[in-house]
Amino acid sequence: MNRAGRFETRGSADCGSMNPKEQLLHAAAQCAGRTALAIMGKEHMKPKSFEISVSGDLSTETLQAESVFTCFHVIYNVECASESDCVKAGRALELTHDKYCGLIQMLSRIAPVTRQIAVVDTEPAKV
Repeated sequence: MNRAGRFETRGSADCGSMNPKEQLLHAAAQCAGRTALAIMGKEHMKPKSFEISVSGDLSTETLQAESVFTCFHVIYNVECASESDCVKAGRALELTHDKYCGLIQMLSRIAPVTRQIAVVDTEPAKV
């Protein structure tokens, strides 16, 4: 997520240069990100930073028209300003992944979808 609160691809990749399978993964990340931010907003919290990575394994060694995904993996990295925001963000990500993100739910009907959630608190430690 950039400073304007929008999700963007890493590096110089844009949707026009992606193949359809990459676009599917990109769309899943966009859907999960927007869903999670909506849930976090309802909890009156905004993360300091938020990154999502979606990857998938293909049935062939090289990309081919007949290649299909055999599994997907989603990594959520969130930085929060307080411990209470970390709890809210963790819950929002679980709800996003397990229930509310339509694309993640659709991918789970194609192949298994695993997740990794990392939520960190950047609030200075209280002594």
